[in-house]
Amino acid sequence: MSAVLAEFLGTALLVALGNGVGAGVSLSKSYAKDAGWIVITFAWGFAVALSVYAVGQFSGAHLNPAVTLGLAFDGSFAWADVPGYIIAQVLGGIVGASIVYLHYLPHWAETKDPATKLGVFATSPAIPHTFANVVSELIATFLLVVGILSIGANTFSDGLNPLIVGFLIVSLGMSFGGTTGYAMNPARDLGPRIAHFILPIAGKGSSNWGYAWIPVLGPVLGGSLGGLFYRSVFSGKDTPAFIIVGLVTIVILGLCYKFGIRPNKETSVASKSA
Repeated sequence: MSAVLAEFLGTALLVALGNGVGAGVSLSKSYAKDAGWIVITFAWGFAVALSVYAVGQFSGAHLNPAVTLGLAFDGSFAWADVPGYIIAQVLGGIVGASIVYLHYLPHWAETKDPATKLGVFATSPAIPHTFANVVSELIATFLLVVGILSIGANTFSDGLNPLIVGFLIVSLGMSFGGTTGYAMNPARDLGPRIAHFILPIAGKGSSNWGYAWIPVLGPVLGGSLGGLFYRSVFSGKDTPAFIIVGLVTIVILGLCYKFGIRPNKETSVASKSA
């Protein structure tokens, strides 16, 4: 299997399992309805672990443009392979979300709230605040990439690494997921949001494109900084890119703070998922 195909299939599996729990806990007449935050965080952690087990041997199982960028900035992944990985990940996100749509087909019409339906596919902020929402996604993704690189630097029993990464996702969800739903992954949010936009979901309402750029920008900045931080501080390899990306991030955050328009609040428990 090619690395690009593995990223596509792995991300599709990740989103199918992750968004699937969002549907289960939120859609009307689901047996799992209102199962709650602990179920969501653990399900996403297991979704990541299982997806890494599935395709890690073929592509390294990035399954996330922010992770791909972080590893490229860290120097452990070739920049030439970045575009192909990211395209495959976003397309995988669309397919994974479409599988969830088909699986819960009769439940969309039974669920009256359009925001709940959107929350199955994409994240939304608990409190709409452009600057704070970008910062939340940045921090969570920064810790994700630093955590992944730190886990990779340790020796575990064969086959244990993906499970440890899964528990990293659970930890991040419990600690940092309550603000924006800890997307931490542009493919996990943008791909399913596109699926929500194009699929014939009964009474679906808006795809909330006014917020869609935040779970892309925040993770991209956080993942890039995470990779550069690990390379500079943990590996001791000084790089001017760390300073440059850091300054660019400060400028972008300053613009978000000064000119940011608070996004529409379209949220549900399902939207709070990585």
